[in-house]
Amino acid sequence: MLENLINAWRTPDLRRKLLFTAMILALYRLGSFIPSPGVNSDALSSALSAQGGIFGLLAVFSGGGLSRLGLFALGIMPYITASIILQVMTPVFPSLQALQKEGELGQRRITQYTRYLTVFLAALQALGYTYAFHSGTLGGTAAGDLINFTLGNVILIVMTLTAGATLLMWMGEQVTQRGIGNGMSLLIFASILTSAPAGINAWWNGSSFEKLSLPLVVLAVVIAVVFVQEGIRKIPIQYAKRMVGRRMTSGGSTYLPLRINMAGVIPVIFAAAVMAFPPTVGQLLPWEWAHSFAQFFTPGGWPFLIGEAVMIFMFTFFYVAVIFNSIEQADNLKKYGGFIPGVRPGRPTAQYLERVLVRLTVAGGLFPVIVAVAPSLFIKYGGFSTATARALGGTSVLIVVGVALDTMRQIESQLAQRSYEGFLK
Repeated sequence: MLENLINAWRTPDLRRKLLFTAMILALYRLGSFIPSPGVNSDALSSALSAQGGIFGLLAVFSGGGLSRLGLFALGIMPYITASIILQVMTPVFPSLQALQKEGELGQRRITQYTRYLTVFLAALQALGYTYAFHSGTLGGTAAGDLINFTLGNVILIVMTLTAGATLLMWMGEQVTQRGIGNGMSLLIFASILTSAPAGINAWWNGSSFEKLSLPLVVLAVVIAVVFVQEGIRKIPIQYAKRMVGRRMTSGGSTYLPLRINMAGVIPVIFAAAVMAFPPTVGQLLPWEWAHSFAQFFTPGGWPFLIGEAVMIFMFTFFYVAVIFNSIEQADNLKKYGGFIPGVRPGRPTAQYLERVLVRLTVAGGLFPVIVAVAPSLFIKYGGFSTATARALGGTSVLIVVGVALDTMRQIESQLAQRSYEGFLK
C-alpha cells in the first residue's frame, strides 16, 4: 500500500488528483469549525457531549460540525438520504425507470432530481435542528440558551446550513470526478476519523480490560474486512473461435470475477442514514411520545442494532441488484462468443449467474451485519466509554477500512493504466 502511494505521488497527474482530494478534505474540516451566526457554540458543544444518543452519532458523521452547528453541520447525510429515496422510488415509478434506461443522459436527470431533493431535505433538517436546540430538547439546557431565536436569525441559520450541505454535495462530486476515490465515502471517512483521537484517549484512560481487549477487537475487524472485501468467486469463461471480418480470432479462457462483498460499504452507510432518521425526527418533535420513540431507537440499543442489521442485509441485496444485471452479462457473453463450461448460453447462463450471485450476496450481506453489530455489543456490555463506542465501534471501523480499501484499489487501477508500455517504446 505504501509503495502504491509513493508511485502515485511520483506520477504527475495522480499527484494532482491526490492533492485535489486532500484540499477538498481540508476545506471540509475547515468548514466544520465555522459556526453559524447566533449560535452559542461552546454551550452547544457541552450539551451535545453530555447528551450522547442519536445526536452523538450524528456528530460523528458530521465530523464534529453538529457540536458547534457549523457550516457543514448537516454533513453528507441529506445527500445520502436523497439517494436512497430516489433509488427506492426508481422501480416504482415508470418515468424514473425510463430515465434509468436512457444511459448517461437519464442518469444526469436522476442526479439532478437527487440534488433538488438534497436541498429540500437539508432545509428541513436545518430548521428542525434550529428548533430543537432552541427549545431545550437537549438535557440540562434551557430554551434560548443555545440559539438566538429570532426570525431573521433562524432564516440565516437555515440558509447557512442548507448552503453548507449543498456545497458539501458539490465537493463530494468534484472529488469523484477530479480526485481519487468516491467523494461521498471519503467525506464520511474523514468525518469518522476526526472522532478517533477522542476515542483513543478514552480507551487509554479506560480500564485494564478495555486497554487489552479493544485493540484485539479492532485488529480482528480490520483483518476480516480486508479478507472478505478482497475475496472473489472466479466464474470460468471460455471463448470459441469466430470470424471477425477476414480474420479468425483464436478462442481462449478467462474468468468473470464476482466479489463476495460486491456492494462494499455502501449498504452500511445507507443503513446508518436510515436508522438515524427515526430517532432524529423523534428528538426534533416537541411531543413526549416522540422523545420516548427516539429513546427506544437510541444508538447502541437492541432495537437500533437489530434495525441496522436488517437494513444492511436488505440494502446489500438491493445495491447488488442495481449494479449487476445477470441477464445483461449473459447477453454480452453470448454476443462475443463466450460461454461458461457446462452451462448453455443465453437464459441458462443468466440463471446460473443469478444463483451464484444470490449465494455470494447472502454471505456478503451477513458479513457486514456481524462486523457492524458484534463489536458494538462487545463495547456496550464490556463497560467501554461512550467516546470509545462512537469512534471505534463496528460500523465506524467497517466504513473506514472499506473506504480505504476502495480508494487504494482505485489508485492501483490508475497506476496500472499508466504503467502499460505498449508495443512501441
